Amino acid sequence: MLIDIFHDTVCPWCRIGKKHLFDALAQWQSEAVKINWHPFLLDDSVPACGYEFRSFMQRRKGIGVKELRYMFDYAQRAGEAAGVKLAFEKVRLAVNTKLSHRLIALAPINLKNDVVEAIYQAYFEDGLNIGDIHVLVAIGTAYKMDAVELRSQLNNDTKIQAIVAESNLVRSHGITSVPFFIINNKIKISGSHSVEGFLQALNSAALQDITR
Repeated sequence: MLIDIFHDTVCPWCRIGKKHLFDALAQWQSEAVKINWHPFLLDDSVPACGYEFRSFMQRRKGIGVKELRYMFDYAQRAGEAAGVKLAFEKVRLAVNTKLSHRLIALAPINLKNDVVEAIYQAYFEDGLNIGDIHVLVAIGTAYKMDAVELRSQLNNDTKIQAIVAESNLVRSHGITSVPFFIINNKIKISGSHSVEGFLQALNSAALQDITR
């Protein structure tokens, strides 16, 4: 079973969708699953230093303080129901995420899912700047990645621009929002969905393989 996941590391619904999918996979366990992570940069115009989070979100969404608070509360409740923490009160910066996606690309295959979760945790629970190389190197070394090599790779502009190019390619293929999931190159799921929804999609994909 192949699952392609399109996401951004500052997208709360991507974290919720990831949790729902992995909960579904824990119940399903019908066959081996390979997961490919793909970058979808929500806003590559954010500078390396970031923007103040709340004012940025108000401008981006075109909403006021009250509406922003409601939006955060709604996402937090959805996160709690899924079993993930979204501590928006700790998030200080809107950040550029291309470096965090590069870290995911560099992570060993058997550790990618854990590194993705560690990045989500750093941003949504610890309020860290996941656009900062020092923060990303600390995450990587916690998973036994070499600090010197990792720092060199994260400073490689050619490799970073490849992340931007991949994100642009994803958009050109018609994916306009995340999270977005493709199972076995057939079944497409847009949004965070429920555990039950993912289970149904997994079973449908497996059935298509049997009957084709």
